Amino acid sequence: MDQRLLRATWLGGLGVIISAPSLAYLALSSSGGFWHRLSVLTGLLALSALVCAAVLPSRLRSLNRAFGIESVIDVHRFFGVTTAALVFAHLACVVAASPSNITLLDLTTAPGRAKAATISTLALVALAGLTVLRNQARLSYELWKWSHVTLAATALVAAALHVWLLDQLMRDAVIGPMLTLIALALGIVFGHRWVWRPMFDPSTEFVVRDIRRENHTVSTLVLVPCSRDGRPATSWAFAPGQFAWIRLDRSVMAQEHPFTIASSAHSDATEFTIRHTGDFTRALRRLPIGATVWVDGPHGAFTNDVETSACFVMIAGGVGITPMMSMLRTAAHRRDPRTYRLIVVASKPEDLLFRAELAELRGVLDLEVTEVLRRPVEGWSGPTGDVSAELLSMVVGRAHHPTEVDYFICGPPALVSDAVSALDILGAPADHVHTEQFDMA
Repeated sequence: MDQRLLRATWLGGLGVIISAPSLAYLALSSSGGFWHRLSVLTGLLALSALVCAAVLPSRLRSLNRAFGIESVIDVHRFFGVTTAALVFAHLACVVAASPSNITLLDLTTAPGRAKAATISTLALVALAGLTVLRNQARLSYELWKWSHVTLAATALVAAALHVWLLDQLMRDAVIGPMLTLIALALGIVFGHRWVWRPMFDPSTEFVVRDIRRENHTVSTLVLVPCSRDGRPATSWAFAPGQFAWIRLDRSVMAQEHPFTIASSAHSDATEFTIRHTGDFTRALRRLPIGATVWVDGPHGAFTNDVETSACFVMIAGGVGITPMMSMLRTAAHRRDPRTYRLIVVASKPEDLLFRAELAELRGVLDLEVTEVLRRPVEGWSGPTGDVSAELLSMVVGRAHHPTEVDYFICGPPALVSDAVSALDILGAPADHVHTEQFDMA
């Protein structure tokens, strides 16, 4: 499906979830005072926003391809904040409708419907606190992830129970079926995310073909789709620059991490170039040939798989070069005649990856590679320091109009920020600047 149509479809679907129950309530209900009606309206909007916040990070590949993982996570956070604000507005309206309703917050005496609402609210408050304090508390990704999932599930289930026990909306001939359909759709999304994909989907199963050491801290994991009982392996297709999560066990609770695909989209194997900085990545390096792993993907919209640009400028830091290698390898397979300019930033020369292969690719593509060292060594004659507007101006040149150039930036947050600021100075159109950072949580 065309990306614009995909975006329009998702925007329409999310728009229906947000607006349909509230508009139906406004159109069909006229009973109750002002504060009562406003409390119901804010409650419906809060519930809709919570559903959208739950759907967005559920690894729906079409959604991630339509908007990109960074945009999806940003909107997820927006809906989370919006949900919290609407919940507190809902509580304020409930008390304004009748001040005695303040006693509904007492978990020891409140009826079940009020207890469910209070539990949902407390879970949302804890969720917001956990998100804000994650970096300060230095929580591991796995601990943060499962705490986040548990609190979000508690908030969602308690909110649904609150609506169910109130019964007023569920008995409505229009709003009741509407909420039921939303609940069914949410159940399908969660079933796909938490049951089908991790436990049963055969397309997620891969076998280790090889592990290549790139330097003392970086290796390339080479995977092929698994074939069982003489049957052909499940097909696997991705766009250059996309990423996937890798797990070592077929289990919902198995530890997993996202890695960008480094291989060509036309290769018979899928490669992930990984820096070994923790227990999980070191375990990947020690996998034996023939071992089974599970891959959830592909995801993301960080890809140059478009026909509208004449030139691509790629800026990579460290292993952020992996999506760029996927794009360049794919372009070489396709004999792409367009212009490619690659800027690679590293701390020291030994951290510059794929130098020999990039030299070969220059013979196949219209490719120029600029290597930048943050900490130059004796004898280094190339650029040094940060990615600046002057450096980008030198690399890009004046061969193409700014609207004909797409920029791809991947690496640590500081590098991405420097590159985006430099491109802003140069007047690069915002919709032509594509970023991917390592920390998406």
